[in-house]
Amino acid sequence: MENQEQTASAADILTQAIANKLDYLSTLQAAVQHGDDRKVYELLDQVRYFQEVKKTRTTRTVNHLAELVDNIHPQISHYLSDNLIDYLGHIYPFFYYEEYTTGLFHIYFGNWWDRRLFGDLDVVNVKFEFDQAEYQKLRDSFALESQNQRLNTAKIEQISANSERLQQLVDDQAKRDTEKATLRDQLKENSGRSSMPWESGKVKDERQNIIDQLTKLADEDEKALDAHKAIKENDDQILVLSKEDTILNYEKQSIRDAFDDFEHFESHNASLYADYLNSLLGKSEGGVTVDD
Repeated sequence: MENQEQTASAADILTQAIANKLDYLSTLQAAVQHGDDRKVYELLDQVRYFQEVKKTRTTRTVNHLAELVDNIHPQISHYLSDNLIDYLGHIYPFFYYEEYTTGLFHIYFGNWWDRRLFGDLDVVNVKFEFDQAEYQKLRDSFALESQNQRLNTAKIEQISANSERLQQLVDDQAKRDTEKATLRDQLKENSGRSSMPWESGKVKDERQNIIDQLTKLADEDEKALDAHKAIKENDDQILVLSKEDTILNYEKQSIRDAFDDFEHFESHNASLYADYLNSLLGKSEGGVTVDD
């Protein structure tokens, strides 16, 4: 009798567990069929939804039922992207999105020439995943404005100074030729000089000093031969850095037009999930509760 009761109890538990899963999937299906994106997001992560949107605590720590649809996140993301990207288009008018494979989206900053790939959009989690290197450039560019500098000002100045040194080497060729001729005459005189034994050390030191100067001038001649190529490479590098500064200026102005400053931009990014789902609350009915 006891075994029969235990078996019945086990069957009831299993039946209820299966029913919960079926209820979850049917509720999610109904939300999709009715275009209720808000409810879809709630079902995907009920803990986060109640904490960030409803601002209430929930006893559930993990939404195990959401794992039922982990393997179809690309399809879910593709479905949810239409309304999300439409919303983002009003808040972030300077971002553009490319679905490079089902449910996965690249973010591009701007629609101008040479615009940057700026990261990815996580539709399911309503989150920007910015390329950290590109994002840091933008952050630094804002910070440097207080010093009246652009991101690449210091680099450009350093490269320009290098080009000036190289150009000076080219311009000083005639001067070096004259110095070399004088030093060779001195070396010939030194080599032919007869000296007393106690003077030999002094003569040797003089010879070595002349050789060192000739070696230095020869090194400068070699650098001068490659100077035009190096200067061209420097000019190309400065052009790339200047273009980057120009693009960053476009980006900064776009952020100011939409958010006034970088701090408000970051604040909106941090609250994007709650802001978007709150914008959907008026378009759907109250939340659902599905037990594990």
